[in-house]
Amino acid sequence: MHTILITGGAGFIGGNFTHFVLEQPDVRVINLDVLTYAGNLDTLAALNGNPRHLFIRGDINNAVLVKELLTEYAVDAIVNFAAESHVDRSIDGPAAFVNTNMLGTFNLLDCARAYWIKLNSANQKKFRFLHISTDEVYGSLGATGLFTELTPYAPNSPYSASKAASDHLVRAWFHTYGLPVLTTNCSNNYGPYQFPEKLIPLMILKAQRGEPLPIYGDGGNVRDWLFVLDHCRAIWRVLEAGVPGEVYNVGGNSERTNLEVVDTLCALLDELLPNSPRRPHVQLKKFVIDRPGHDRRYAIDASKLKRELGWQPIETFESGMRRTVIWYLEHPDWCARVMDGSYRGERLGMEN
Repeated sequence: MHTILITGGAGFIGGNFTHFVLEQPDVRVINLDVLTYAGNLDTLAALNGNPRHLFIRGDINNAVLVKELLTEYAVDAIVNFAAESHVDRSIDGPAAFVNTNMLGTFNLLDCARAYWIKLNSANQKKFRFLHISTDEVYGSLGATGLFTELTPYAPNSPYSASKAASDHLVRAWFHTYGLPVLTTNCSNNYGPYQFPEKLIPLMILKAQRGEPLPIYGDGGNVRDWLFVLDHCRAIWRVLEAGVPGEVYNVGGNSERTNLEVVDTLCALLDELLPNSPRRPHVQLKKFVIDRPGHDRRYAIDASKLKRELGWQPIETFESGMRRTVIWYLEHPDWCARVMDGSYRGERLGMEN
């Protein structure tokens, strides 16, 4: 039985990865999440009673707790999803991003190293610390080109700066202490269980209610979209076969402007809700003032991951979006429960 400590495992990507991992044989998950607004036990409800899943509410900055978990459960790997992740929120309140993304990652690394150096040589060799990061650390691309693992860091928001700092800490713990770390930098994820402040679930829920669909600026900002379960497969593959100290970019090969994303969602909603009085949903689009420091384009070159580890995405943008819209339409109760009053779809990130 392999034991994985997943941090942030009640969040969007972490929750999907927890479900994915527990479909693998002989794997036990220790799931540590402090349950901020974006961490929801409803995401893990289907795992209730699973003897291979243990949820613990706690903070990655709690060194005593982290060290106890590592030792008590003889952890073989840490997968660190725990992060404040919404750019708009980082503009309004950057301190939380520094605390979780930078200091929290430092604490995890420090605890992991203290645990790792006490393992016997065989367990040291198999131990892994996998840090989940973002393509936003690379800054903004022009009209052409792709981010590679060698692209210089140039973060432009408090969120991306905090993630860049955490990436550098992970790298330093490998080169300085020899801790067997791995880092993945992914493009924009979408899919089930995503908190409705992010573009795709927010547009779906607003469109269903007949509310305006706010599009920042001219809608021309480009992102590479990655279906979350394809990302989970990539993380698992890196955990299985990635080379310690290496960085692997994970992308969906699906560049779309924000305007194209919203138009795709509207067309799917028109099809899947033929009796909706909101049809055509595209009439709900509304262009609003752009957010500060809004990077124009991100695009990932995932050829290293494909070449060295044999991974490639299964879902196309079209198939992944269809699966996503259907999931949200079929899970209104989940959406209602996670919208607990702290967020109601209002505009964030207007501080200058």
